[in-house]
Amino acid sequence: MKKIHLIAVAVIAISIALLMSLSGEMSTYSTFREAMAAGGKVKIAGILSKDKEMIYDPIKDANSFSFYITDSEGEERRVRLLQAKPQDFELSEQIVLTGEMHNDEFIATDVLLKCPSKYKDEEIYLKNKQNEI
Repeated sequence: MKKIHLIAVAVIAISIALLMSLSGEMSTYSTFREAMAAGGKVKIAGILSKDKEMIYDPIKDANSFSFYITDSEGEERRVRLLQAKPQDFELSEQIVLTGEMHNDEFIATDVLLKCPSKYKDEEIYLKNKQNEI
């Protein structure tokens, strides 16, 4: 075999190995019950429980924010985010957390917020205008 063929085979093998390792990161959303059973890192999608308290004291600990969310099965749990409180947190429609369960609390290391579209009013106006035509 030529040297170029060996290099090509090595590059392909490395690419396949990278894709296989990254595929473990791509998962579906879990619930709190599944997170308890998994015992490792999971992603949970939920809705903020706005009637429960949110605790963030940047003077005491700037990287600790706790709140409650309700998962897709309707189970509500306390979450402790190991980051500062995200801006416009209360406006989020959905919250996606990455972390793991510790006793009855979900410890999140990463958060992704799905906020309402700032163009929603414009979209409704345009749809109504199209229906009039």
